[in-house]
Order: sequence, then structure tokens, then C-alpha cells
Amino acid sequence: MVRDLGDGRGVSFGTPSRRTILRGAASGAALMAMPAVAAPLVPPLGADTAQPFPLSAVRLKPSPFKAAVDANLVYLHSLEADRLLHNFRSGAGLQPKGEVYGGWEADTIAGHTLGHYVSALSLMHAQTGDAECKRRVDYIVAELAECQKAQGDGYVAGFTRKRGDIVEDGKVVFDELRRGEIRSAGFDLNGCWVPLYNWHKLYTGLFDAQTLCGNTQALDVAVKLGGYIDEVFSHLNDEQVQKVLDCEHGGINESFAELYARTGDRRWLLLAERLYHAKVLVPLSQGRDELANIHANTQIPKLIGLARLAELTGAERHAKASAFFWQTVTTNHSYVIGGNADREYFQEPRSISRHITEQTCEGCNSYNMLKLTRLLYARQANAHYFDFYERAHLNHVLAQQNPATGMFTYMTPLMSGSAREFSTPTEDFWCCVGTGMESHAKHGESVYWRRGAEDLAVNLYIPSTLNWAERGVVIDLDTRYPEAETVLLTLKALKRPASFAISLRIPAWCTGATLAVNGKPQDLALRNGYAVVRREWRAGDAVALRLPMALRLESTNDDADTVAFLHGPLVLAADLGPAPRSEAPTGSPQPSPVSEAFQGPAPALVSASVLDGFQRATPDALVWRTAGIGRPGDMEFKPFYQQYTRRTAVYFKRYTEAQWKTAEAALAQEAARQRDIQARSVDVMHLGEMQPERDHGLEAKISYPVTYRGRNGRDARTGGFFEFKAKVRAGAMVLQATYWGDERKRLFHILVDGTRIATQKLDAERPGEFFDVEYPIPANLTAGKSSVVVRFEPETGYSAGPVFGCRVVAASASQGAPI
Repeated sequence: MVRDLGDGRGVSFGTPSRRTILRGAASGAALMAMPAVAAPLVPPLGADTAQPFPLSAVRLKPSPFKAAVDANLVYLHSLEADRLLHNFRSGAGLQPKGEVYGGWEADTIAGHTLGHYVSALSLMHAQTGDAECKRRVDYIVAELAECQKAQGDGYVAGFTRKRGDIVEDGKVVFDELRRGEIRSAGFDLNGCWVPLYNWHKLYTGLFDAQTLCGNTQALDVAVKLGGYIDEVFSHLNDEQVQKVLDCEHGGINESFAELYARTGDRRWLLLAERLYHAKVLVPLSQGRDELANIHANTQIPKLIGLARLAELTGAERHAKASAFFWQTVTTNHSYVIGGNADREYFQEPRSISRHITEQTCEGCNSYNMLKLTRLLYARQANAHYFDFYERAHLNHVLAQQNPATGMFTYMTPLMSGSAREFSTPTEDFWCCVGTGMESHAKHGESVYWRRGAEDLAVNLYIPSTLNWAERGVVIDLDTRYPEAETVLLTLKALKRPASFAISLRIPAWCTGATLAVNGKPQDLALRNGYAVVRREWRAGDAVALRLPMALRLESTNDDADTVAFLHGPLVLAADLGPAPRSEAPTGSPQPSPVSEAFQGPAPALVSASVLDGFQRATPDALVWRTAGIGRPGDMEFKPFYQQYTRRTAVYFKRYTEAQWKTAEAALAQEAARQRDIQARSVDVMHLGEMQPERDHGLEAKISYPVTYRGRNGRDARTGGFFEFKAKVRAGAMVLQATYWGDERKRLFHILVDGTRIATQKLDAERPGEFFDVEYPIPANLTAGKSSVVVRFEPETGYSAGPVFGCRVVAASASQGAPI
């Protein structure tokens, strides 16, 4: 039987006090001097705390997780360290040993991949024991030390700055900061793309090299670089520091918290506390969700930094801010697969149903949310943290890598009919390629934990072997979960009989779990979401856990009739056919989703009880089919993560028969409107699509194609424009442009043959929908012409669009003739 001890799984948060920003100048110690190194600071284990077993103590058995690790190992071996080191060497005045890679590595953010790569190699060495990965780590760290020595002041970096056609070493940015010359925007600091974010990745790589590969030189490089950075910030007052932090800086606060943990030098703790982005962190410390319309992944690492500081110092204000953020994001801003954000941004709280697009769930976001989850769980070992962790790990992280190629997605799209776009081996290097390298090198890191001083907790059911060296215990975990319901834990070896507890997480979705030890059923006493078995264990003892699974639906947090389907922990998706091959448009600053839109309406479900309309294909296969409830037809459902090269539908609108008739009438009315516009159209311009843009002689500057909600478009940034030729004919003409109603702070002008006919402002006037604006074209601009040039041009300091298509149409009778 199941006996609930009534502890619950919720977390309550008090109102934290307002944080006082620390002031202080940098230490006067010589930049190149190595401080005395203390043992890493490790918080003591208490009754409610936990620590993961080291990754090197866990070996994966065959499963989708091991397949992901194996594919990633092949990719890591294929990359050339010297190519990733190109800018580090050239910036230090040394001859590069390899050509720079393409994609983001050919831009001013160059170097960020190297930090990820060192972390991934280090994690892979710990996870698999691969010696080549360690050899590469040692080589890269030695190269970084050589570059640092050539710089002479602790500086080492791969980022650059562009001024027109001139590419400069990124060090000039920090020469300017020292002088108080700060030009900081969301992703640009004095002309360089997120240099502090870049250093955060490098620091993490250095720390992983030290911890997982035993490379002591890595800490030396980290300390000397810290001296350089601290010296720069010593010239800035608190207001200037905040201005610098307005540019994305990753978890640079975490970097210095970790440097403090590894050296015991309070200089780094002071710097970590000073790098506190008040604009974002103060509201969170006061329990306020003000995340709407700010970049999502920019914020998560800041909270990881606060969680780490809380772990090291016991500061409750940091603990409460990071826990409140986690609770807010997982409750108010997350999709069914555990990912968050649309077009990389948080939206209004509890608005998921209005943001189901092809640009949902950036890979980096879940990578960082899982890091934050681990830190919070370590402080309060409650199973609800791993309910979220498992959901995102299974349904987003596994979906992010195609194990057949080892490549990664940037976004994981949830819009019906969308498909995943994967990176190329050498021509992308997006942020999500870097985090993807890491995510798929460490699938064993969160399976086993120590709870309290002696007990074992199993949080993820991934086939694996744990070597608990201190106790002389070897434990095998065998399962086909989540495809099957049974988990078997066997104490394969044990030096001598020992008493301790084994805690097995019972997922929140599960009812009717059962447990047996050596074949004998046990009462299931739940504590903080765990079934706890405390006894004297002997070699050969076995624990069998059964987690019954059933098909269920989950509504979005804002609309009960927008639903997704799960079986156990797995999100299911309708298979809508094979995905086409596509490439990101040339010049796009970030990957574009598959541009060929899904043909047909988003599928819907019509039934008073939709679950009754699902039938399982066979008892053992994770395949379900709808029977008579699908519109426009019935569908086949499979686990979402497995559909790497398929178009899918995850969310569905559900209707009763009466509601469906009303919806069909509205669709028919909109179709009639579109037919009328089509009949009056003189020319149609599909912006963002290669052939139509060529056909219309598109010319552009600082302009990029975009795709959103299945529609292609184009924008222009400040100082740029885009223009194209459009056909006209005699009579009253109207230019129609389509916009997305949630765009904010856009101001631009529309010109026809050089004459301004309108100025358009976009500032979230029509949230949640596309809308058309019609601009009458003065008759004198079209008289005697067969075509005109239409130009979109932003006001200085603003962007134009995006414009999701234009057309020239004959004015309707009600519009009359333009003057």
C-alpha cells in the first residue's frame, strides 16, 4: 500500500530583504601572482541536503542516453582544437596553427565554443574514461597558458571587435572600459558580442579541466585571468558596473564564486558579489515576476551564480531569489517538454497557449535550468525538483541532439507542422551547439546522489552502474524506463553488510507505485517524494520498483482547451510526415527554422472526452492512434523526442462538436477574406524567401530574413533598409504589409519610389496575432508605371519590421482612390 506522510512537495518562500550591492576596489596584489590555493569549499551535508556522485563513478549501459553520448564523442573527436584556438593565438601575437571555423566562430563572439569544448571533453572523459578527450584538454590548457604568457597581464580571450571592415582584438574593449568609455546594449559591449559571457564559458571549461581531468594548470590560467578582469572593474564605480552588466554577461558572477571556492581568496567572492545585475535580480529577490519581454537565457546563469553564492556563503537572499526564479519559470513560463521562451524571450506569465511557435525552447535554456535545478536540489533534496529535471532531460535535451548525426538544434519547435533544424559540423557553432556538446557528455551526472551523510538517492532511471568507492558498493540499475514501467536496482558487490537507506524517486505523475526487496513486497512510505528503504544490505540484494504509466493530457497554464499528451514522463506528438531538408538563409544572425511551412491547418481534436478517442497500437509499442476525433483526420502519436526528422504536433485545440462548428465557420469567413484579397492582388512579395526576393530584385543592408509561426519575413536594423520592385497598374493601388502584433519599440518608414507614404510604429498593439496594415499609394507615384520600388527604412536607433509579406492590391470600392 501507499502511505503518504503528508510532507508535500511544495516550496514556500518568504519575502527576502533587498540586496545591498557590495562596493569595493580590486585587490592590489600583482596580477600575475598566484594566491595561496585552499581546498575547494564544499558545504557540509545535512539531513535535507544532497550531493551528486562524481560523474566518473557512473557508467552508462545501452539506452538512448548512451547512444547520445556515443554520437557526441564522435563529434568531439572530429573537431580540431587548433582551429578553435585560432583567435586566442592571433590576439596574443602568436602564429595560429589552424584556420578559424565558420558560423559564430567567424564572428566577434569567437572563442565561446572553446570553453564549451573544454567542458565537453572533460565531462566526456569523466563519463567514459576516454583518454583522447583528456589529452585534448591538457593540450588546450597549455595553449591558453602560452597565449596568456604572451599577453603578459593575465588576459586571454578569443573574441574580437569589428569597426567597419576592420577586425580588432577584443582587448581594446577593456582598455576603453578602464577609461570609463562604456557603450552597452543587450548583446553588444563596445562593439564586441558579449565578451563577459564568453569568459564565463572559458572559466567553466577551465574549472571542469581541473576537476574532471586533474589539470592544475587550468586553475593557474583562471586566477591570472581573474586578476586582469578584477583590475578592469576596479576602475569602475557601481553605476558603471551596472551599465556594463546591461550587456549579456552569462554567469560571470558564478565564475568568480567558483574561483573563490577553489582558492579560498575572498578577492573573488567580493568580485562575484559586485557583479550583481540589479535591474533583473532585485525584483526576483523581492519575489516579483518581471521576466516578460526580457531575454530568457541571459537571466538563468545569473541565478545559477546566486545559487552557487548561497551554497558557499549561506546568504538567504541569494537562495530565495534563485528558488523564486526557478519556481516562476517552471510554473509560469515553461512548455510541456520543460523548455521555455519564444524567440529566446520570456513572455507574459501563463501565456503558453499564445506562444506555441517554431521558435520555442532554446537548447541553452534547458541546459542552464537543469544546472540551476541541481544546485537547488543540493540545498533542499525534494523530489519535485527532479520531476522537472526528468521532464526537460527526457523531452527537450534528448530531442535537441540527433543521435544519427550528433548535431544539435538551436530551437526545439512546438508549433504544429514544424520540424527541428540541426547544426552542421563546422559552419554554425551557435550557443546551443556549445551547450549541446556538454549536455550529451554527462547523462550520468544526476542519476545517483548522496542524501544526508550516508544515504543513496536515485533520481533518474537511466540504465547504468554506480561504483560507490567509499562503501565498496557496486550497484546496477537495469530498466527500459520510460518505455517500460519496471526499474531493477541490484547491489552487485558489497564489501561487507551495511545499513543505509536507498531512496527512489516516485514521479508526481505516478499513482499506484509498488516496491519489492528480494521479491518481497514492501510498504511504500513516501518522504519528500521518495520511497525510502532502510535496512542492512548485502551483496546480491535487489530492489524492484514499478511505476505504472497511463495516457494523460495536460492543459497549458492559460487555456484549458489547449492540450498536450503524455505517457508517464514522455511527451507524445502526432507524426505529420517527414521534414524537408533546409539550410539557414545566408547572413542570418541565428538559425532559421525550416522555411517550408507545413501545408494545411493545425490539427485539432473534437470530442467531449479526447482521451477516450486514443487507441494504443500494440500493448508494447509507444504508439497511439486517434479514432474519429482528429481534424482534418486521425493521427498517430509517438514520443516527441524520438521524432528527430519528422514534422510534429505537440499541442492541440480540443473542441466539442458544437464548438467545432463555430470554429469551422470562422475559418470559412477568413478564407473568404483571403480570396477577396487574392482576387484584387497585383503583386505579392514573399519576404524572407530566396526565389521571390530574387524575382523582385531585393536589395538590403543590415537586414535579415526571419521566420515566425510558420511565416517568412524580413527586418532591417538601424542604419539599414530593404527594398524591392513591385508591380502596379492603372487605378487606385494599396500597399498591404503584414506584422506580428507583439513586436515592440519598432519605428520605420515606408517609401515608394523614394517618397515616404507612411511611418509605422509597432509596440504590441495587437498581441497574439498577425495583422495587416494597408497604405494607400498616391496616384502620382504609380501613374504611367508598371512597377515601383518599395522601401522599408528604420528610424535611427530602431528596427524596421519584421514584415511578414507585402502585396500590392487594387483598392476596394470602400477604400476609394488615393490622392
